[in-house]
Amino acid sequence: MGIGKKKKRTWKRIGTTIGALIGIVIVAVAGSYIHHKVKLNQEARLFQPLGRMVAVDGHQMSVYTEGSGPATLVFLAGGGTVSPILDFRSLYSRLSDAYRVAVVERVGYGFSEAADVPRDLDTVLEETRGALRAAGEKGPYILFPHSMSGLEALYWAQKYPEEVSGIVGLDPAVPGAYADAKIPNKLLLELFSFGAKTGITRFIPALVQGEPAHEAGTLTAHDKEIYKAVYYRRTETRPMITEIESVKDNARQVNERPLPQVPMLFFTSNGKGTGIDTADWQHYQIEFLTHVNDSEQVVLDCGHYVQDFKYEQIARESKAFIEHLMAGSDASESDEV
Repeated sequence: MGIGKKKKRTWKRIGTTIGALIGIVIVAVAGSYIHHKVKLNQEARLFQPLGRMVAVDGHQMSVYTEGSGPATLVFLAGGGTVSPILDFRSLYSRLSDAYRVAVVERVGYGFSEAADVPRDLDTVLEETRGALRAAGEKGPYILFPHSMSGLEALYWAQKYPEEVSGIVGLDPAVPGAYADAKIPNKLLLELFSFGAKTGITRFIPALVQGEPAHEAGTLTAHDKEIYKAVYYRRTETRPMITEIESVKDNARQVNERPLPQVPMLFFTSNGKGTGIDTADWQHYQIEFLTHVNDSEQVVLDCGHYVQDFKYEQIARESKAFIEHLMAGSDASESDEV
């Protein structure tokens, strides 16, 4: 009888302890959420569109432009890049003295609305094209895709070849890279998204400070404040998670079409930040480019966000590539005349 009472008391204490711990977690999360909402309100002055907001399929998208020139360069961000406008700034600021630059922020990124919409390639591409049209931009374009948006750039060249005069890949992902790739666990993505929505990520400043655009690059102190304001609103948004879930199907869709034969220049990283070892990551791009008639690869000893680490070299070699493209285009027009 005494043993039974002891067991009951023990289980009661365990239950009380577990209940107390759950209560502490709930209070902590609630406190974090309230703190997060207060900070969002304080940061509202920083979260003002840096570009132009345009309506596309019922939601608002952000398009940033600067510079002018004989070619329009369109920058397409990699998956999960919270602020494409600021992430690419170190690079495009070195190109806009000679060319027109446009950065399209996909749904759920930067200042664009975080609408819950499909993330198949057709939907994403038509949104990008629609945003550019609404912003008054006209092709043909030279595409500058980073990482996952390499698929969008290739699909664009496949579907609308007359709109793409060249591709400058900023460590772009190619279809082969996703053949054996392991997609991040959805539960982990949802947990990180929950942490962002409740403000828990604010208590880990190393997360935002470790972002390549924040850690490297040429952002000013004010730019970094804006970046933080965007970061705490656009980390693991619903569209970002849906993109990850759709990426293998998107890669297959590109692979099923003939390879686009537009001039390509790829800047390839050492793979750090991709989750793939250096040799394999570089091999995917090398193998892909062997099937492109007019292609060039520049291997860089830096991490995946090459636009933040090697912006000067990339700008210099991109200008040479673009001038070569334009010279070839002028020669073709002369031959036609």
